[in-house]
Amino acid sequence: MTVRTGRVRAARGLSERSQRTAAGRFLAEGPQAVREALAEAVRRPGLVVEVYATAEASARQGELRRQAASAGVGWQEAGDDVLRAICATMHPQGLVAVCRFVDVPLAEALAGAPRLVVVGVDVRDPGNAGTVVRCADAAGADAVVFCGTGVDPYNPKAVRASTGSVFHLPLALEPDVSIAVAAVRAAGLQVLAADGAATLDLDGAEARGLLSAPTAWLIGNEAHGLDRTARAMADTAVGVPLYGRAESLNLAAAAAVCLYASARVQRRADPAGAAAGPTDSPASEH
Repeated sequence: MTVRTGRVRAARGLSERSQRTAAGRFLAEGPQAVREALAEAVRRPGLVVEVYATAEASARQGELRRQAASAGVGWQEAGDDVLRAICATMHPQGLVAVCRFVDVPLAEALAGAPRLVVVGVDVRDPGNAGTVVRCADAAGADAVVFCGTGVDPYNPKAVRASTGSVFHLPLALEPDVSIAVAAVRAAGLQVLAADGAATLDLDGAEARGLLSAPTAWLIGNEAHGLDRTARAMADTAVGVPLYGRAESLNLAAAAAVCLYASARVQRRADPAGAAAGPTDSPASEH
């Protein structure tokens, strides 16, 4: 197998958004992402098309090879040059899975009485997009929705930043922000806009009882936040209090703070919802 092999060239093309969209496939790079993809493939046969691994990675990842075999997923051993070509990174981790798109229709993502959802509007940075997915997963959110003209959540950098969380919770893509907001309202959620200029902060929102209600957090663009139209769609704008001298928080950091603020209050109000408890994985593992 070489970089000129047809399957390798097709996998390499998935670094480009147009080719991902045409194929309905994306790349999940690294042991953690591949592990989560294969675990989900047991529940969703066909999710993982195949795995490419260097000889060194194959020797190290015997359990993943067995997991791939049990899921009926082909494991292709290839040279370092092939992995570099597929991953389009200077230092690939020696392991990458070709996966089918995982997003679902908006109505499906919001089914089942969700209590916590994040709606990203015009998020442009793929690292931020992936980190938002990871934070939503860690906070126990029920779904992530990306809307507007933002980044492709299947961008390799976004998938890497999610560290496998893209396989854990429903992901929906809805270009029209007004449709997304109407859908979360129809699902019974209030809409809170994360806005650094808001006069009401998270402490005040908690004091008013807002954080205990089922909530969709509206998160805006990295440079400009939410535009006036999107902000007006929210029931209330809420800011993250800044106790130090920093001018603002990174988009993903602000999303994490807002999601955890809601999750903490909701779980305190409904202990049964937290019966499963947090995962055993330390936050710094990846």
